[in-house]
Amino acid sequence: MNPRRKNRLILVMLVLVGLGLATALVMYALRSNIDLFYTPSEMVNGKGEQQLKPEPGQRLRVGGMVMPGSVKRDPNTLRVAFKLYDASGVISVSYDGILPDLFREGQGVVAQGVLQDATHVIAKEVLAKHDEKYTPPEIEDAMKKDHPAQAVGDNSVRPS
Repeated sequence: MNPRRKNRLILVMLVLVGLGLATALVMYALRSNIDLFYTPSEMVNGKGEQQLKPEPGQRLRVGGMVMPGSVKRDPNTLRVAFKLYDASGVISVSYDGILPDLFREGQGVVAQGVLQDATHVIAKEVLAKHDEKYTPPEIEDAMKKDHPAQAVGDNSVRPS
């Protein structure tokens, strides 16, 4: 092999190794920013055909309805515990902070946080549904899959 060809080969190999390393570093950095969405039934029964369940310590978002009678507030702190439910699953959520004004029992919410065990999420953020006609697309799709005969919500914006 002549020296010129050998130098080109070394250069190409170094570029490929550099690109591979850069890709690996980007994927590693983005790994911590991925929050998967689950419904309570997907957390209990598994998601998809493989029935994959989230693992403790995993960051995730879970959406469902606040179970009536399940909201427990600590009178001395901002700590709140409540249960989320859907068609076939119930999970508990604990949150330390100020809840949105629209948060109430029977209301749809999305809690973002870390899974402590199979059915308990420690939420870092709680989002409440902001309009009775609006349902987040992820929740609407999940509810349509669980209840295909029922109309869940309408994402369209209607003039007042």
